[in-house]
Amino acid sequence: MSANENLAGLSAAGVSVWLDDISRGRLETGNLKDLVSGSSVAGVTSNPSIFAAALAKGSGYDEQIADLAVRKVSVDEAARAITTFDIRWAADVLAPVFETTGGQDGRVSIEVDPRLAHQTQATIAEAKALWWAVDRPNTMIKIPATEAGLPAITAAIAAGISVNVTLIFSLERYRGVMDAYMAGLESAKAAGIDLSTIRSVASFFVSRVDSEIDKRLDGIGTDEALALKGKAAIANARLAYQEFENAFGSARWEALSAAGAVPQRPLWASTSVKNPDYRDVMYVEDLIAPGTVNTMPEGTIHDFADHGEVEADTVRPFYADAATVMLRLERVGVDYADVVKVLEDEGVEKFIVSWNQLLDQIRSKLSENTSEEGGEQK
Repeated sequence: MSANENLAGLSAAGVSVWLDDISRGRLETGNLKDLVSGSSVAGVTSNPSIFAAALAKGSGYDEQIADLAVRKVSVDEAARAITTFDIRWAADVLAPVFETTGGQDGRVSIEVDPRLAHQTQATIAEAKALWWAVDRPNTMIKIPATEAGLPAITAAIAAGISVNVTLIFSLERYRGVMDAYMAGLESAKAAGIDLSTIRSVASFFVSRVDSEIDKRLDGIGTDEALALKGKAAIANARLAYQEFENAFGSARWEALSAAGAVPQRPLWASTSVKNPDYRDVMYVEDLIAPGTVNTMPEGTIHDFADHGEVEADTVRPFYADAATVMLRLERVGVDYADVVKVLEDEGVEKFIVSWNQLLDQIRSKLSENTSEEGGEQK
């Protein structure tokens, strides 16, 4: 299958295309392999919502769940057996990309239990357990960028674990994430770990910022406020890239780079457009910059393949414009600090709800298998 021209152009501009989805069916049918060969997909991200949706569709997980029921495993153990199975499989599909890119791409991410988002030590333990369970060098463990998550990121990196930092909304928290990454690398270096084997991305969420701020702009209702709708998310992300350039152009980073460390790439997450009035690929077209990742649902990948336009750099030339947008938002009454706090809290809660839905589905399926044949294990 030949690569799509638009998506290949995006990759050539320095943006790695990752798929924000995974399912047993996608793996069994070869769909993921086809997206790698035909749509320039170079990585996969997952989250609790994605797994809950995958388990709710079809019968792809039934055989494994029946086996787990026979073994009388707990619901939590079953959840990790099911999700890590998919992640290992996807990592094997992406292994050739991992090899050809020298470990930069071909990555597959799995998230720590979201119920641990505010527990540092439990998150560290879970990250280590997942790293061991998946046992693939092209895995990334997703750790949320909560206050409790920052020291967990440092500890995981220090242990040589590659990390996808998720749920980043604010510039201040993003600076903390980059600091946590560098601190982890400094500890890894002191421990004699090869820094070139450690990779990380920082998942900066995009569309949710517009959804929250647009709602507030509608509430303010002035012409000046309404004129800012659909502008906040891209401005926020562009300023995040400026923060990235500052951090990874510092003397501190130069010392780590000389020891073999690789920059933590910005990853644009939540890039499907929520407002039908907006161009459906705006969060891809307007965030093209070298050394970035854009993780998209399959629908957005197909939209960009069909009509996406690629320019060499749609981020760095617009730093001043982005700063102006954020200043104008403040002037019309949008409280940025409150926005990002609400988004982080909601993001954690949504993933907890999805994880609990996943556990409920597994519990029900395990029970169905257990109750058959007069209560004996199937």
